[in-house]
Amino acid sequence: MRERRSHGQRQHDEKQHLMKPFRHQTALYIIAFLLALAVRLIRLGTWTLTDLEAQWALQALGVVQGTHPALGSQPAYVLLTSIFFFFYGGGTNFLARFVPALAGSSLVFVPFLFRERLKPRPALILAFFLAVDPGLVALSRQAGSSILAVTFVLLAWGCWERKQSRWAGVFAGLALLSGPSLWEGLLGLGLAWAILQMLERRGKSETASNRGGSEWLSAFWFGIGTLLVGGTLFFLSPTGLSAWLSSLPEYLSGWRRFSGISAGMMLFSLIAYQPLAVLLALSAMVRGWLHRSRRVMRLSIWMLVALLLALFYPFHQVSDLVWTLLPLWALASLELARAVNILPAERRQVIGVAALSVIILFFVWLQFLALTTLPIPSSQATDSIWLLFGSLALLVICILLVGMGWSARTAQLGAMWGVAVALGIYSFGAMLGAGNLRVMQDQEMWTADRTPAQADLLWKVTNELSDWSNYNINAQPVSIVGIDSPALEWLLRGHQISLVSALSPSASPPFAISTDQNNPALAASYRGESFIWRQAPQWGGAAVSDWMRWLAYRQMPQSTETIVFWVRNDLFLDTKETKP
Repeated sequence: MRERRSHGQRQHDEKQHLMKPFRHQTALYIIAFLLALAVRLIRLGTWTLTDLEAQWALQALGVVQGTHPALGSQPAYVLLTSIFFFFYGGGTNFLARFVPALAGSSLVFVPFLFRERLKPRPALILAFFLAVDPGLVALSRQAGSSILAVTFVLLAWGCWERKQSRWAGVFAGLALLSGPSLWEGLLGLGLAWAILQMLERRGKSETASNRGGSEWLSAFWFGIGTLLVGGTLFFLSPTGLSAWLSSLPEYLSGWRRFSGISAGMMLFSLIAYQPLAVLLALSAMVRGWLHRSRRVMRLSIWMLVALLLALFYPFHQVSDLVWTLLPLWALASLELARAVNILPAERRQVIGVAALSVIILFFVWLQFLALTTLPIPSSQATDSIWLLFGSLALLVICILLVGMGWSARTAQLGAMWGVAVALGIYSFGAMLGAGNLRVMQDQEMWTADRTPAQADLLWKVTNELSDWSNYNINAQPVSIVGIDSPALEWLLRGHQISLVSALSPSASPPFAISTDQNNPALAASYRGESFIWRQAPQWGGAAVSDWMRWLAYRQMPQSTETIVFWVRNDLFLDTKETKP
C-alpha cells in the first residue's frame, strides 16, 4: 500500500527541492540571455520608428552630428545610442533600438543576483520568463529609456544585495539618467517597503542593517562619477548632465494629465499578454498567504502596489505595467518551480493528464476562433458557445476523475503543466506580435504611439525621384509643411529638411509634404501623391466582436492620417531628360 506523507513532510520536501540548484546553472543563464537577445534583435530594424522613438533617436543623431541638441529627460538612451551612431557613421532603425534591446536582454541576469532570496530553481525559471515575456520584449524593441530604467534599477539593487557597492553605484547612476519611468518604479518599491515595515513591525530592512558607512560612501561616489561621466558622454555633451533632472518634473506632470487609456484596458492587457503569469501568480499568492510565506507576501505586495500605481496614474500607458511584470513573473516562477518536482512513479500519469489538458484547450481555442467568424446571435454561434463551455466542463471533470482515481497530486500537476504548455504557446505568439517579429505589423497595446503605415513606400518614392531629378537619392531637399512628426524627419534624415508651418508663395522647394490634399497653391505647380502616414487602433470604440477578433488575429478598426508628397512639375521624367 502506497505510503501517504503528511502535509508537513511534503512542504519540507518542496522547500528542499526549491533550494536545489539546476545542474550547469551558469550555462543555463547564458542560454536564457542568448534567447532574450535573439528575440530582441531579430527584425529589429524592419519597421520605421514611431514619433516617440524618433524624438529620442534624432537627439542621439544630433549629438553625433555636432548640432548640440537640447536633450530631453532620457539622456541615458540618447548618449549611449549616440556612441553606436558615431561608430557606424549615422543612424539606422536597428541601432536606434539596439541599446534598449541589449538592456532588456540583460534583465535575465537579475534573478541570478537574487538567487538566494528567490531560491535557485525559481530564479532560473524566472530568467527564462523574463527572456520571452511579451511586454518586456516589446519594450526592449522600442527606442527609449523605459526598459533601461527597469534594468539599471534592478541591477543596482542586485549588486547591492551581493555586496558589490561599486557596481551598485554605477547602475544607480545610470538609472538616474534613464527617464521618468525610474520614478514610478522607485515610488512603487518605496511604498511596498513601507507597507512591509508596518506588516512585519520592523524598523530597519535586513540589507540596510548589515551595511557599513564605507559601502554607502563607495556606492555614492561611484554613482556621482557615473552621473558626471555618463551624463556628459565623457564631457563631450554637457547638456546631458542637466537633462536627467527634468525626468522627475515630467513624471509628476503626468498626475495632472490624462492619456485616454482606461484602467480596464490596462487590466485586460495583463490577461491578454500574460495569462500564464496571472494564473500562476494568483495560485502562488493564495498558497503563500495561507502558509504565511514571507517571500510570497513581499512579492505580492510589491506587485499590487506597482499595479495600483500604474492604474491610478492619470497619464498611464500600457508600458507602465512593466514594473508589475517583475514581481508577477517572480510569483509565477515560485509556483511553477513546485510543479517541477515530479516523482518517477507519477511521471506517466502527469504527462497523460497534461497532454489531455492541452488537447482539450486546443479544441476550446478552435471554438473561440470559430466564434470570431460567426454572426452573433445565430444558431451556429450558439452551438460554438455550447461546445466551448462544454469542453471546459469536460476538462474539469477529467481532472476530478484523475484526482479520485490516481491522486490529487497527479491531477494537480498534470493540469498545471497542461495549462502552462497551452498558455505558454499562446504567450509565445503574443510575444511575436508585441515585439513586431511577424512579417505584417500587428495592432498591439504595447506600441505606445501611432505607427507609420506606408513609411517604406514614401521613403522609396522620395529617394527615386531625387535620384532621377538630380542624380543622387539624397540631393533634393524636402519641406515638411505643417506636420509635427519626428518619425517623418527620421525617415527622411538623409535629405536636407526644413520645417515650416505654411509654404511661402515665393518658395518653390523641389519636394514638399503636407496634410492638405486640396491645396491650390501646390496643385498649380506640383504633382502630389497621398500616403497613409500614421495609424492607430480605435481601442475606445471597439465592440465585443472587435475585441474577440483582436485576441484571435490582432485585428482592430483603425484611425488613419493621410499626408501628401508633392513634387515640382519640372522634376518629372516627362519634363526633364533622364539620366542614362
